[in-house]
Amino acid sequence: IITIDEAKRRQSFGSCDRDAAVDALPLLVDSSDLLQDTNIEKLACRLPARVQGYPWRLAYSTEKHGTSLKTLYRNLADVDSPVLLVIKDMDDQQIFGAFSTDPFRVSEHFYGTGETFLYSFCPEIKVYRWTGENSYFVKGNTDSLQMGGGGQLGLWLDAELYRGTTTKCSTFNNQPLSSQQDFSIRSLEVWSFE
Repeated sequence: IITIDEAKRRQSFGSCDRDAAVDALPLLVDSSDLLQDTNIEKLACRLPARVQGYPWRLAYSTEKHGTSLKTLYRNLADVDSPVLLVIKDMDDQQIFGAFSTDPFRVSEHFYGTGETFLYSFCPEIKVYRWTGENSYFVKGNTDSLQMGGGGQLGLWLDAELYRGTTTKCSTFNNQPLSSQQDFSIRSLEVWSFE
């Protein structure tokens, strides 16, 4: 367990300025159906220093693996790195998601650390970092995946990875990530860092 000050200090290492450009894109071992180079560039420099510079590997994609939360959990069972969740919604085709310090899994309790964050491109990137108010980072159930809490959930996905909900939560003090609170998922990817 680390203090909020220590978590913020760690987040600052290797992170870019909001307007600074990245010299080179990270190596993507697989291609993304959702992320453009500009999205990758803006996300890469906001990742914690400990994952910057590592190749990105596509661990799960609804396009390649079908729409099942159980399959997502199965694909991440042997992953031992943080993961990046990328979602494209059906309505506005907006890109949003989350960075989790731990791979998604079924758990009785919340897990993760203060490096976990939510993000949205609307159209510019907005990153919602841990407020320190609670530690409701990630919780996986067989029928849903949720991120953030403290009254409302920052991001919630159903077992079929077809429907989701996003609301303001006290964990990240985020705005809803999609233009619609209740959204339909067009496509979803989960990236690990080798």
